[in-house]
Amino acid sequence: MSLKATRDAYGEWLVEAGKTNPDIVVVDADLAESTKTIMFGKAYPERFFDVGAAEQNLVDVAAGLAIGGKKAFASSFAYFLTGRAWDQIRNIVAHDNLNVCLVASHGGLSAVADGASHLAFQDIALMRVIPNMKVIVPVDAEETKSALDAALKTGGPYYIRLRRDKEPILQKGYQFKVGRVETMRDGEDVTLIAFGPMVDASLKAATALKERMIDARVLNVHTVKPLDGDALEVAAKTTGTVLTVEDHSILGGLGGAVAESLSERYPVPITRLGIPDVYAGSSRNAESYLKEYGLTPMQIADRAEKAVEKRK
Repeated sequence: MSLKATRDAYGEWLVEAGKTNPDIVVVDADLAESTKTIMFGKAYPERFFDVGAAEQNLVDVAAGLAIGGKKAFASSFAYFLTGRAWDQIRNIVAHDNLNVCLVASHGGLSAVADGASHLAFQDIALMRVIPNMKVIVPVDAEETKSALDAALKTGGPYYIRLRRDKEPILQKGYQFKVGRVETMRDGEDVTLIAFGPMVDASLKAATALKERMIDARVLNVHTVKPLDGDALEVAAKTTGTVLTVEDHSILGGLGGAVAESLSERYPVPITRLGIPDVYAGSSRNAESYLKEYGLTPMQIADRAEKAVEKRK
């Protein structure tokens, strides 16, 4: 199984897309080496703008370029981009439905090496509450490029959450489409609903559950907004029990979105696995956080087994 970081795929995509589309411009906030926008900057320096460590200015500059007819891609770490520039994103980019694609690196636990201040556990909640905003968490490097293709083609505000580390490129029997939930594995007993790196963890959990005679369905929710309520409803009707798995707060993220949708369509028991309503500790090790918050494959399998037993 090959490994590749989603942020590396982003940098490569920018260079490839920039060859044929002269309207693509990139804005960064003093993190180009980390976000990989430096690849575009070296290839097309006249279309690359580094505004320094000023995220609000980053978004304003991207908005201005979009108003001028450019396809603007604005990047920083997930926490800084969404937390520090929320006002500009909400009142300018989204309000005016501008062609600005906010591509955030180091989402979720992937910024753990930089300390608790850099961990983005609230970014999905902040973005999905904004009208006009589409929110995407690609499952791997391949899907990252597909999501960027879609953002460039359809236009309007996007928030795409990427990660720092190399991750497996998963087998996928579908073509990416914004607004669709994809079934990574069929199952009849319980549904595991995940995004990003938690999809791979959920697939491993499903393998463990099979040894316990539990048939788990795994869904990849690469598009958190707009959410594919039809696919969620089908899964809920089939299995009767749902677990959401995310490296994000259980408040306002994937768990919240799924619960909101199914509460209106087809209420079933829902277990939300993710980051509880706490500030992260001081650990610089992602594995320790995964264990603490119950997000390892075996812990996910254990919670799923309990949910199935409770339903019975």
